[in-house]
Amino acid sequence: MQPFQFTRATSNDQAIQAAAASPTAQQNAKVRFVAGGTNLIDMMKLDVEQPTQIIDINDLKLSAIQPSSGGLLLGALSRNADVARHPIVLRDYPVLSQALLSGASPQLRNMATTGGNLLQRTRCVYFRDTSQACNKRQPGSGCSAIDGFNRNLAILGTSKDCIASNPSDQNVALTALEATIQITSPKGQRSIPIQDFYVLPGTTPNIETILQPGDLITGVLLPAPRSGSRSVYLKLRDRAAYEFALSSAAVQLATEGGHIKFARVALGGVGTKPWRSPEAEHALEGRPVNAETFRKAAAEALKGAQPHSENAFKVELAQRCLVRALTLAASTKASPSTA
Repeated sequence: MQPFQFTRATSNDQAIQAAAASPTAQQNAKVRFVAGGTNLIDMMKLDVEQPTQIIDINDLKLSAIQPSSGGLLLGALSRNADVARHPIVLRDYPVLSQALLSGASPQLRNMATTGGNLLQRTRCVYFRDTSQACNKRQPGSGCSAIDGFNRNLAILGTSKDCIASNPSDQNVALTALEATIQITSPKGQRSIPIQDFYVLPGTTPNIETILQPGDLITGVLLPAPRSGSRSVYLKLRDRAAYEFALSSAAVQLATEGGHIKFARVALGGVGTKPWRSPEAEHALEGRPVNAETFRKAAAEALKGAQPHSENAFKVELAQRCLVRALTLAASTKASPSTA
């Protein structure tokens, strides 16, 4: 770990002004906010992250979980454990509770924050090993994963420069819920739909989000729940706990008269970002509730997959995961399931 300057911010403005002093894009900035530190500190220990200044934002008043605009506002500093067990989340947004409880460990969930989870970085082994070539960590150095160990990596949204998968469970659920991310910067406040927050790797995999120097995530707004909808998060992984997804699916589904009137689908473990599938949604809406409809939707969701040497199995795995999640959501007793 490299030496750094430590600052404790006592207001949003103080935190923003300190971060805005960085001359580079946010993803490569030498200034970092820290709250729970469950991801950043790991990366600093590995020398993947080498900030020269750390700004502690734990004293900011951003931890509330409260109704807002007909939906629910999650403060950026709300802890994952608190969100997962919140009565409104359990009642109206069970997919989010299920996603959070499927990730990490109780100790980590007690520390990890909503805002920090949005910025969780890949667990690609080459990104985490500074002796290996990685365009995400060092632009222009190459991508060791393409011809290397890529079993856990992405098959959707990849490029010739990066196939790293997004590791978050929370953000897959937030994508299916069509959450909006609230950001404050020196220029003012803005709200960004989560599907526009993440950037595909393309030729610049080091740029992961639309954040700019000085941008501070202050909250996440969940829209009002859809009437009659049910939601489910299903996660498939190598072991039952404390493991990242090989494939996951977050779905919202509303049915009427044996047909699907509303669907939202997001996939995890298979994309370079939390992967929304409008193709699957289009294949579901207006169609009968049955296994054939679900299989066709799953095939649409994975139509653009580009597997590599060790992760071709993810194409079928992700389809089966989505079919199972849709089946659960369409049942009268939707419940989470992990494997």
